[in-house]
Amino acid sequence: MSEVTLQCQGLPCPQPVLQCKRTVEESAPETIVVHVDNDPARENTSRYLTSAGYTVTSAPDGNEFVVTAQKKQGANKPAQSPAAPVQNASSTGEYPVCVFITADEMGTGDSELGQKLMLNFLATLPELGEKLWRIILVNGAVHLAVEGSPALEQLQKMESDGVSILVCGTCLEFFGILSQKRVGETTNMLDVVTSLELADKVIRI
Repeated sequence: MSEVTLQCQGLPCPQPVLQCKRTVEESAPETIVVHVDNDPARENTSRYLTSAGYTVTSAPDGNEFVVTAQKKQGANKPAQSPAAPVQNASSTGEYPVCVFITADEMGTGDSELGQKLMLNFLATLPELGEKLWRIILVNGAVHLAVEGSPALEQLQKMESDGVSILVCGTCLEFFGILSQKRVGETTNMLDVVTSLELADKVIRI
Protein backbone atom coordinates (compact mmCIF):
# COMPACT_ATOMS: atom_id res chain seq x y z
CA MET A 1 0.00 0.00 0.00
CA SER A 2 1.52 3.32 -1.05
CA GLU A 3 1.55 6.16 1.46
CA VAL A 4 2.81 9.74 1.19
CA THR A 5 3.32 12.12 4.09
CA LEU A 6 3.26 15.87 3.45
CA GLN A 7 4.76 18.29 5.97
CA CYS A 8 2.86 21.51 5.28
CA GLN A 9 3.35 23.36 8.55
CA GLY A 10 4.09 27.04 8.07
CA LEU A 11 3.18 27.08 4.38
CA PRO A 12 1.03 30.03 3.22
CA CYS A 13 -2.31 29.50 1.49
CA PRO A 14 -2.79 27.76 -0.92
CA GLN A 15 0.47 25.77 -0.73
CA PRO A 16 -0.90 22.90 1.43
CA VAL A 17 -3.72 22.32 -1.07
CA LEU A 18 -1.33 22.63 -4.03
CA GLN A 19 0.98 20.02 -2.50
CA CYS A 20 -1.98 17.67 -2.11
CA LYS A 21 -3.03 18.36 -5.69
CA ARG A 22 0.43 17.60 -7.08
CA THR A 23 0.65 14.40 -5.04
CA VAL A 24 -2.72 13.16 -6.30
CA GLU A 25 -1.93 14.04 -9.92
CA GLU A 26 1.59 12.59 -9.92
CA SER A 27 1.19 9.36 -7.93
CA ALA A 28 -2.36 9.05 -6.50
CA PRO A 29 -1.16 7.08 -3.44
CA GLU A 30 -3.51 4.90 -1.45
CA THR A 31 -2.94 7.02 1.65
CA ILE A 32 -1.96 10.66 2.07
CA VAL A 33 -1.08 12.04 5.49
CA VAL A 34 -0.92 15.84 5.68
CA HIS A 35 0.48 17.80 8.63
CA VAL A 36 -0.80 21.40 8.87
CA ASP A 37 -0.67 24.01 11.61
CA ASN A 38 -3.93 25.93 11.24
CA ASP A 39 -7.62 25.17 10.91
CA PRO A 40 -8.18 26.80 7.46
CA ALA A 41 -5.44 24.56 6.01
CA ARG A 42 -7.06 21.53 7.67
CA GLU A 43 -10.45 22.41 6.17
CA ASN A 44 -9.07 23.17 2.72
CA THR A 45 -6.88 20.08 2.38
CA SER A 46 -9.70 17.89 3.71
CA ARG A 47 -12.18 19.30 1.21
CA TYR A 48 -9.78 18.96 -1.71
CA LEU A 49 -8.84 15.36 -0.89
CA THR A 50 -12.52 14.45 -0.47
CA SER A 51 -13.19 15.85 -3.94
CA ALA A 52 -10.26 13.76 -5.22
CA GLY A 53 -11.92 10.51 -4.17
CA TYR A 54 -10.47 9.97 -0.70
CA THR A 55 -12.10 9.26 2.64
CA VAL A 56 -10.72 11.92 4.95
CA THR A 57 -10.32 12.18 8.70
CA SER A 58 -8.48 14.78 10.73
CA ALA A 59 -7.31 15.02 14.31
CA PRO A 60 -5.44 17.56 16.42
CA ASP A 61 -1.83 16.77 17.29
CA GLY A 62 -0.57 19.32 19.80
CA ASN A 63 -0.58 22.67 17.99
CA GLU A 64 -1.03 20.97 14.62
CA PHE A 65 -3.59 18.91 12.73
CA VAL A 66 -3.03 15.59 11.00
CA VAL A 67 -5.25 15.00 7.96
CA THR A 68 -5.39 11.37 6.83
CA ALA A 69 -6.85 10.54 3.43
CA GLN A 70 -7.56 6.98 2.30
CA LYS A 71 -8.38 6.38 -1.37
CA LYS A 72 -11.88 5.02 -1.91
CA GLN A 73 -12.11 1.71 -3.70
CA GLY A 74 -12.42 2.26 -7.44
CA ALA A 75 -11.62 5.97 -7.19
CA ASN A 76 -9.35 6.70 -10.13
CA LYS A 77 -10.75 9.87 -11.67
CA PRO A 78 -8.56 13.00 -11.65
CA ALA A 79 -9.25 15.46 -8.87
CA GLN A 80 -11.13 18.64 -9.56
CA SER A 81 -11.04 21.81 -7.55
CA PRO A 82 -14.01 21.98 -5.17
CA ALA A 83 -14.54 25.41 -6.69
CA ALA A 84 -15.82 23.85 -9.91
CA PRO A 85 -19.55 24.13 -10.57
CA VAL A 86 -21.62 21.03 -11.18
CA GLN A 87 -22.53 22.47 -14.56
CA ASN A 88 -21.56 25.63 -16.35
CA ALA A 89 -24.98 26.85 -17.36
CA SER A 90 -28.04 27.29 -15.17
CA SER A 91 -31.32 25.60 -16.00
CA THR A 92 -32.35 28.76 -17.84
CA GLY A 93 -29.37 28.56 -20.18
CA GLU A 94 -27.67 31.55 -18.55
CA TYR A 95 -24.02 31.32 -17.56
CA PRO A 96 -22.67 31.77 -14.02
CA VAL A 97 -21.80 35.05 -12.37
CA CYS A 98 -19.19 35.21 -9.61
CA VAL A 99 -19.23 38.19 -7.22
CA PHE A 100 -15.80 39.00 -5.75
CA ILE A 101 -16.05 41.23 -2.64
CA THR A 102 -12.96 42.66 -0.94
CA ALA A 103 -14.39 44.93 1.78
CA ASP A 104 -17.34 45.08 4.16
CA GLU A 105 -18.44 48.43 2.77
CA MET A 106 -18.90 49.81 -0.72
CA GLY A 107 -16.89 52.71 -2.07
CA THR A 108 -14.88 55.35 -0.27
CA GLY A 109 -15.87 58.56 1.45
CA ASP A 110 -18.17 57.79 4.36
CA SER A 111 -17.95 54.47 6.20
CA GLU A 112 -21.55 54.47 7.42
CA LEU A 113 -22.83 55.15 3.93
CA GLY A 114 -20.51 52.49 2.52
CA GLN A 115 -21.93 49.87 4.89
CA LYS A 116 -25.50 50.78 3.91
CA LEU A 117 -24.60 50.56 0.23
CA MET A 118 -23.07 47.11 0.76
CA LEU A 119 -26.24 45.87 2.46
CA ASN A 120 -28.32 47.24 -0.40
CA PHE A 121 -26.00 45.58 -2.91
CA LEU A 122 -26.28 42.17 -1.22
CA ALA A 123 -30.06 42.53 -0.95
CA THR A 124 -30.23 43.22 -4.70
CA LEU A 125 -27.96 40.37 -5.85
CA PRO A 126 -30.81 37.77 -5.84
CA GLU A 127 -32.35 39.74 -8.73
CA LEU A 128 -29.71 38.03 -10.90
CA GLY A 129 -31.71 34.83 -10.45
CA GLU A 130 -30.07 31.53 -11.37
CA LYS A 131 -27.15 33.34 -12.99
CA LEU A 132 -25.80 34.13 -9.51
CA TRP A 133 -23.45 31.21 -8.87
CA ARG A 134 -20.88 32.20 -6.27
CA ILE A 135 -19.91 34.98 -3.84
CA ILE A 136 -16.28 35.18 -2.72
CA LEU A 137 -15.38 37.16 0.41
CA VAL A 138 -11.74 38.17 0.95
CA ASN A 139 -9.84 40.65 3.13
CA GLY A 140 -12.23 42.92 5.06
CA ALA A 141 -15.26 41.37 3.36
CA VAL A 142 -14.97 38.29 5.58
CA HIS A 143 -16.50 40.41 8.37
CA LEU A 144 -19.78 40.16 6.45
CA ALA A 145 -19.91 36.42 7.18
CA VAL A 146 -19.44 36.43 10.95
CA GLU A 147 -21.72 36.52 13.97
CA GLY A 148 -23.25 39.95 14.46
CA SER A 149 -22.82 41.10 10.87
CA PRO A 150 -25.86 43.02 9.56
CA ALA A 151 -25.32 41.20 6.25
CA LEU A 152 -25.36 37.72 7.78
CA GLU A 153 -29.08 37.01 7.35
CA GLN A 154 -29.00 38.04 3.70
CA LEU A 155 -25.95 35.87 2.97
CA GLN A 156 -27.51 32.89 4.77
CA LYS A 157 -30.69 33.29 2.74
CA MET A 158 -28.73 33.29 -0.54
CA GLU A 159 -26.77 30.24 0.56
CA SER A 160 -29.97 28.38 1.43
CA ASP A 161 -31.28 29.28 -2.04
CA GLY A 162 -28.27 27.56 -3.64
CA VAL A 163 -25.70 30.35 -4.00
CA SER A 164 -22.17 29.15 -3.18
CA ILE A 165 -20.33 31.39 -0.70
CA LEU A 166 -16.57 31.10 -0.20
CA VAL A 167 -14.90 32.86 2.74
CA CYS A 168 -11.11 33.33 2.77
CA GLY A 169 -9.62 31.22 5.57
CA THR A 170 -6.36 33.16 5.68
CA CYS A 171 -8.34 36.39 6.09
CA LEU A 172 -10.54 34.97 8.86
CA GLU A 173 -7.45 33.80 10.70
CA PHE A 174 -5.67 37.14 10.20
CA PHE A 175 -8.57 39.05 11.77
CA GLY A 176 -8.99 36.44 14.54
CA ILE A 177 -12.61 35.69 13.62
CA LEU A 178 -12.43 32.15 12.22
CA SER A 179 -14.60 30.74 15.02
CA GLN A 180 -17.22 33.44 14.42
CA LYS A 181 -17.94 32.50 10.79
CA ARG A 182 -21.63 31.65 10.36
CA VAL A 183 -22.06 31.28 6.61
CA GLY A 184 -20.14 29.90 3.64
CA GLU A 185 -17.21 27.54 3.19
CA THR A 186 -13.75 28.41 4.49
CA THR A 187 -11.69 28.53 1.32
CA ASN A 188 -8.20 28.99 -0.12
CA MET A 189 -6.62 30.91 -2.98
CA LEU A 190 -6.72 27.92 -5.33
CA ASP A 191 -10.52 27.86 -5.06
CA VAL A 192 -10.65 31.63 -5.53
CA VAL A 193 -8.52 31.58 -8.69
CA THR A 194 -10.40 28.58 -10.09
CA SER A 195 -13.75 30.26 -9.42
CA LEU A 196 -12.72 33.44 -11.22
CA GLU A 197 -11.52 31.36 -14.16
CA LEU A 198 -14.69 29.28 -14.39
CA ALA A 199 -17.16 32.14 -14.11
CA ASP A 200 -18.43 33.67 -17.33
CA LYS A 201 -18.74 37.03 -15.62
CA VAL A 202 -17.05 38.44 -12.50
CA ILE A 203 -18.48 41.38 -10.56
CA ARG A 204 -15.78 42.93 -8.37
CA ILE A 205 -16.67 45.11 -5.37
